[in-house]
Amino acid sequence: MPRAFDPELLAALGGILALLIVATVVAAVLTRRAASESARATLANASARIRAWWAMAAIFAVATAFKPYGSIVLFALLSFLALREFVTLTPTRGGDRATLLAAFFVVLPVQYYLLAIGWYGLFAIFVPVYGFLLVPILSALAGDTERFLERTAKIQWGLMVSVYCVSHAPALLILELPGFEGESAKLLLFLVVVVQLSDVFQYLWGKTLGRRKIAPSVSPNKTREGFLGGVGTATALGAGLWWLTPYSPRAAAAMALVACLLGFAGGLVMSAIKRDRGVKDYGELLPGHGGILDRIDSLCFSAPVLFHLTRFYYS
Repeated sequence: MPRAFDPELLAALGGILALLIVATVVAAVLTRRAASESARATLANASARIRAWWAMAAIFAVATAFKPYGSIVLFALLSFLALREFVTLTPTRGGDRATLLAAFFVVLPVQYYLLAIGWYGLFAIFVPVYGFLLVPILSALAGDTERFLERTAKIQWGLMVSVYCVSHAPALLILELPGFEGESAKLLLFLVVVVQLSDVFQYLWGKTLGRRKIAPSVSPNKTREGFLGGVGTATALGAGLWWLTPYSPRAAAAMALVACLLGFAGGLVMSAIKRDRGVKDYGELLPGHGGILDRIDSLCFSAPVLFHLTRFYYS
């Protein structure tokens, strides 16, 4: 049976609901008033993104209600879909069949099982040590040596980003923090809200004031003004949400800043991979957002660092 929400978590989810309602109404009004085709196309994309956010918020809220296992199952599914997108974008060979089966149906479930039983010691090293070694061993046993290093490195990289890094988001739920027992779902919500809204704020600031490109060959839409405005706004938001965390307001701002900077770096790195492969998105699962990796690229880089900083300073 789902456990009851505490008042602070319920208030935060209510705030997200209110924000989505406002965004939906504003998009509908602007769409009716749009005069040009380009404006209507932009608003149609924005409306698709908002609808996707409604679905994602609902799924996250339901998963959080069944803490910690609901969130663990949700992120395990996200890891599965993200890994699938990654290996689809970086094609492998027939000799990698056993390796891929092990990646999807052994390494991934074991990583989340270790998380579910709270075995932090093995959870922290399972993918970077045992998964890292298993991949080349299985590929070598298949006897296919063509582009061997490139193929194994792709699978290893996919496991690290899509499984190991992503699994650190729900790992926040197993942290034993003095004075914060049983409330780690709020910390997970803090991470997701700050990192995801940082992306939104960077987009809005970039569209409004953006002039100077940061890395035009990697991500043409990222500007210095969007980066500074988005990270600054999300950091201020993180400071304001300190009551969801075990942090003080100043520490919450610092943690939010770290998460936003790493989120930006994650988006940039994952965009570089897309440019290398000559595609715009990792997939089409989320209308207006692309694939799962397009939506959680910033979370991939920010979750492990926030987890370990919190564990080191607060446990």
